[in-house]
Amino acid sequence: MPSPIAFVSRMNAETEAVWKQALRAAMPQEDILSFSELTDEQRRAVDFAIVANPDPADIAALPGLKWIHSLWAGVERLVLELGDKAPPIVRLKDPALSRVMAEAVLAWTYYLQRDMPAYRENQKKALWQELDYRHPGEMTVGLLGLGALGTAAAARLIHAGFNVAGWSRSAKAIKGVETLTGDDGLQALLEKSDVLVCLVPLTDATRGLLDADRLTAMKQGAALINFARGAVIVADDLIAALDSGRLSHAVLDVFEQEPLPAASAFWQHPKVTVLPHISAPTSRESSARIVAGNVRTWRETGGLPETVDMARGY
Repeated sequence: MPSPIAFVSRMNAETEAVWKQALRAAMPQEDILSFSELTDEQRRAVDFAIVANPDPADIAALPGLKWIHSLWAGVERLVLELGDKAPPIVRLKDPALSRVMAEAVLAWTYYLQRDMPAYRENQKKALWQELDYRHPGEMTVGLLGLGALGTAAAARLIHAGFNVAGWSRSAKAIKGVETLTGDDGLQALLEKSDVLVCLVPLTDATRGLLDADRLTAMKQGAALINFARGAVIVADDLIAALDSGRLSHAVLDVFEQEPLPAASAFWQHPKVTVLPHISAPTSRESSARIVAGNVRTWRETGGLPETVDMARGY
């Protein structure tokens, strides 16, 4: 009989129990136990773990791990905390997540295209004023990141009639998208985007990517959507760009500290829409099915899905 699967997280007991229920339903043949439920003998025997931002000390207490499967698509915290000595890490790749993110990108792009922030401010002033309509075909949406999420978002935007350009670390070809790469490509994307959508993973290369210089390089009056990670943008530089009028609005779903502290300037800024990290919520049932499929393949063939490149950070 195979050794139990360790479930290692920083979730509270109630949330962890709900996740374990979903995972057990997807793979009833497996024995899935929380780290705290494992005996010392089981901890030595465990060769696979399902994790959700685990305590590194708990991972270190499982010396026989051959690989770990994250329940999240973003793994920057895992990479940072576990370091080079981590067992192979598989991150969640869920088509349902891509669909939900693409919906969010389109929805909040519409929010900006239809000048909803301005109408919100006019309502506060009891001001009845019609603004000029901008057709999607008159606007370019720039996608900073063309992975699975960016590619799905591009398809939605193109179908809605927007012009779409995208930047990625390595060169890509996507039908209907002007694809860019390198420093020159990033500069070009910033200069042409009416709405810039951040979808890059957080790595050493992307931390602080949008600083004062790059925000200043953006098209006058452009808007920004950040669905990536808070640290991709230098917060003080973003506020300065909004205050100066360089940028017209920012929709922010991610922050360096979450929940966003009450004292943050973002809460009350008239040119900022704050969201509580809801752009692409993870589906427990869908995630559990994907993890179960990967575990089944590993049990049967010994093969692993694509693992995280620790040097690259994703």
